[in-house]
Amino acid sequence: MNAKATTTDFSSLAGQAASQFRGLDPKQPGQWPLLPKIAVWAAMVAAVLVAAWFVLLSDAADELQAARDREPQLKTEYQSKLAQAVNLAELRKQKLQVQEYVIQLEKQLPGKAEMDALLSDINQAGLGRGLQFELFRPGQVEVKDYYAELPIAIKVSGRYNDMGAFAADVANLSRIVTLQNLAIVPVSSKDAASGQLAMEATARTYRYLDANEIAEQQKQKKAAADKAKGAKP
Repeated sequence: MNAKATTTDFSSLAGQAASQFRGLDPKQPGQWPLLPKIAVWAAMVAAVLVAAWFVLLSDAADELQAARDREPQLKTEYQSKLAQAVNLAELRKQKLQVQEYVIQLEKQLPGKAEMDALLSDINQAGLGRGLQFELFRPGQVEVKDYYAELPIAIKVSGRYNDMGAFAADVANLSRIVTLQNLAIVPVSSKDAASGQLAMEATARTYRYLDANEIAEQQKQKKAAADKAKGAKP
């Protein structure tokens, strides 16, 4: 008896609920019964939640794919850093060796105050080999990024062997000096029998920049960079 009554009550409730969905006017939802309103509201909430879920899921999928794309690069960086870490002691040793080598090279570059002494050494190298200087003219200093270069136009006369010895002496100076644009010709036809020759060349020597020159160079670079930025549209 109780089971039959319960079944009847459920059937009655279901019939009442179904009757609320009959004859609904879609143009006047405000006049709908309560149950259809609740059903539509629940459907809209569910649709919004589903849409939000798919948006969040899409963003997460994009992030996951981006992470997967970065994985090979990260593995390569890890292997490189691991190799550096394994060889760290050797790399530090090589760094010290390079620094010592750079210091040795810098010692071969005279300072601004030592240039006069170097020019005197070049002159003495020629005189010591019995050569006669007809021209010894330092040119305009050319300032580079980390050093300055001084060209010296020279012309000497003497015997061929003495010129060769002079070139060797210049190469063996404690400072870096190079001989370029060499040209050797007889002095004159009457001196050809005596072996007298004339040699013209450009000797180039180098010096490091002092603190003021470096500061001035950096200032000029900054000014040029600022000017270039200002010229861009």
